[in-house]
Amino acid sequence: MNYARKDAKTHARATMRGIWAAALTPFTATGAIDEDGFRANIRHWTQELKIDGVFIAGKQGEFFSMSLAERKRTFDLAVEACAGRARTIMSCSDQNLDVVLDLARHAQRCGADWIVVHAPVLHFLKAQDETLLRYYRTIVDAVDIGVALWSHPDSGYLMSPQLCNRLADLETVVAIKYSVPRPMYAELTRLAGDRILVSTASEEEWLDNILELGWRLYLCSSPPCLLQTARDLRMRQYTDLAFAGDAAAARALRDSLDPVRRALRETRPAEKPHAHQKYWQSLLGQTGGAVRAPLLELTEAEKAATRAAFESCGLQL
Repeated sequence: MNYARKDAKTHARATMRGIWAAALTPFTATGAIDEDGFRANIRHWTQELKIDGVFIAGKQGEFFSMSLAERKRTFDLAVEACAGRARTIMSCSDQNLDVVLDLARHAQRCGADWIVVHAPVLHFLKAQDETLLRYYRTIVDAVDIGVALWSHPDSGYLMSPQLCNRLADLETVVAIKYSVPRPMYAELTRLAGDRILVSTASEEEWLDNILELGWRLYLCSSPPCLLQTARDLRMRQYTDLAFAGDAAAARALRDSLDPVRRALRETRPAEKPHAHQKYWQSLLGQTGGAVRAPLLELTEAEKAATRAAFESCGLQL
């Protein structure tokens, strides 16, 4: 981080913007992190795909299958590969708060820009707001780096806009990845948009959120890495058109990606999202690699169907 604690919100509002991609972690056939492939992917995304930031060791990155040392290593590799050309946000999510804090301190030391921490799984589903306020306040008090919240159904509940509005008052809470229905994130934007940056993972809703909610941050999932090539930057282009106020041209370009979205969606086996995305990466010329157990690999038939859809979806290679 290159800002003072007291400036975390101001710094984020000035610099945390554009298209951010959730990095998948490539593993070798023996299960090791493919460090060269990981570096090459990040360089490709940030230099050729014009991606503004990378989200490291999240759900897409299979953090749940990695050791603490491996997660820290991916932080180091990402900072090195971005080399100041793009910004980084490190997922420090874990059920163990000591692990969260250890990862947060490492992110701060290694030069990350921000951290993100998902709402923990709680074994009660009523009146959890005070627990979550204490949880995030403990993290904010322990480190100076800016913190993004992250609420999604995997926690077993969704943080309400009203709770997130209270959390937005914490000194170093700068953003939220809010994986919730649109009425909820629109309400939070109205309540707290002056104090935190609100975003969601849906690329298909991104353009409307720019035009209707005034968003300037896509934080984030894998579409920026999967819908684009060095010769076909339609997500980047429709985003920039929308930022410039040219809604009609942005919509036309956004809609032209529907065959690519459909190819991805219709060939993805329900229980194999990581393997499917990694195989799609390999078709794009990126380093996809293997998934780690207990995740499942694609069958040869599933690969063939994905390859056929990829070859006919209209992406320019």
